[in-house]
Formats: sequence, structure tokens, C-alpha cells
Amino acid sequence: MGAVGGQIEPYYLSKVMGTSTCDMIVAPNQEMEGKLVQGICGQVDGSIIPGMIGLEAGQSSFGDNYAWFKRLISWPLNNILSKSDTIDESTKEKLIKETEDAVIPELSRQAEKIEVDEHTELAIDWFNGRRTPDANQLLTGGLFGLDLGSNAPRLFRAIVEATCFGAKAITERFIEQGIPVKGLIGLGGVAKKSPFIMQMMADVMNMPIKIHKSEQTCALGAAMFAATAGGVYEKVEDAMQAMGSGFDTEYFPNDSKVEIYQKRYQKYKQTGAFIESQTIK
Repeated sequence: MGAVGGQIEPYYLSKVMGTSTCDMIVAPNQEMEGKLVQGICGQVDGSIIPGMIGLEAGQSSFGDNYAWFKRLISWPLNNILSKSDTIDESTKEKLIKETEDAVIPELSRQAEKIEVDEHTELAIDWFNGRRTPDANQLLTGGLFGLDLGSNAPRLFRAIVEATCFGAKAITERFIEQGIPVKGLIGLGGVAKKSPFIMQMMADVMNMPIKIHKSEQTCALGAAMFAATAGGVYEKVEDAMQAMGSGFDTEYFPNDSKVEIYQKRYQKYKQTGAFIESQTIK
């Protein structure tokens, strides 16, 4: 529903980005003969658009990783400030809410200023296991390269980068298995709310990502299917064309950052392989 509401196109990876991600590609049936992508969630004829093969993947956690870090650094608010006798209960509640609401936006602003090199803090994004490629829910996340200069914005930046690297691993698997990825379509809360994360996604992926206007793509997709089933439109593609609200933002790779992210992605894969080798199977 979300992919259709977000006007999915053949070989464009539609990414519903919220607490986790749901990544979808459609390809014409005749172009998929003899192809079976290994290690993804599913490959089903007509699962997204009738007459096309739907390929589905995703990350076990995406926004949940950021929420975990927010909870981590908000611990003093909820466990110390909340018990303070210095200020009244109403003021405490307002301060805690105001601070919690500002944590991710301020971390993003500070993280955006960090100059990244091969030795900058690195994270692995498997805080809730790994969904794709190659599902393994026993895996865990990690933070590496920490020193006494590591601070909250630097760790947040590493976690955001790791979620983008996890997305790149999915794209890389599709390409390795003969499924081209022409571009990215961003859907969901994170895609709409965080220019910092979406720009890093474009830089890491080295491809543009366009963000759909609708904040309710799943509901919009359901309406498109209903209109098609009710005979208003002959096929789903016609409903998407007529009812789609289009895209309001597009992020393009920053050429000056592509090379360093490619080097760091290789380090991410090596570090992830080490974690996986230490995981009891």
C-alpha cells in the first residue's frame, strides 16, 4: 500500500522509513525470468503491483536506533531531574518534554558539522538483529573507535551512518543479484522529518533520493487500490498517475563525501563480519 501510494516505479527502491524500514522494488515479469534474489524477505508475483514481481527487504530497526540513543542520553532527565525538589512538578514535566523534543534535532545539527575521516567513530546498526540481507536476529549492534573525545553528536552521527550503511547493503544485494536500482523513493516519518539523515542516505548510496509529498502513503495506496477495484481506473498504474501527490524534495549525493563513505562502508562490512563471526549460531 505504501509503495503504491508513494508512486513506486520499476527498479526504484521505495523505502518506508520509520521505526524499521520496508524496502520494495517492482520489476516486469518478463525481465525477472530465472532471477531469484537471495537473502531478502520475499519475491512474489503481484505482491505490490499486478503483473510485476514485487521484491521486499528491510531493516529490523531504523528510527528505533535513534530512539534508543535518545532514551540513553535522556536517562538523567527521567531518573534524576524528575525527582528533584528544586522545582515544582509542572516545571519539571515541561523541562523534560522540552528537552526530549529537542534532543534529535539538536544532535542532527551538531552531527552535521562533524568532519568525517576513516577513523571517525563507527557503528553497526543491528541493535534489533538483521532482517536483510540474510536475516539473523541473533546479531547485535556495536559502537567502535571511541575515545575520550567521543561525545553524543559523534555517536549519533555514527548510528545514523550505520543505518544508511545497512540500507546500502540491501541495495548492493539487489545489484549483485542482477536487479538494477535506478534511484530511491523515501516514504515515512524519518524521510519527511530529517534532511540530515536523508542527505547522508544520498551520500552513502551515491544516488538521489526523492521524498514523497504524502504523509499517509499507505492510506493513499489503499485508496488507489480501491479505485482500481471499483472500476474508476483500469489498472493500478493509472490510479497512481491520477491520484498521486508527487514529490516535494530530492536529495543528491555530495561528490566530496562519496569517496570517504565508500571507504567507511568497507570498514562497516569488515566490522560487521567480525560481529557475525563471534555470534553463536
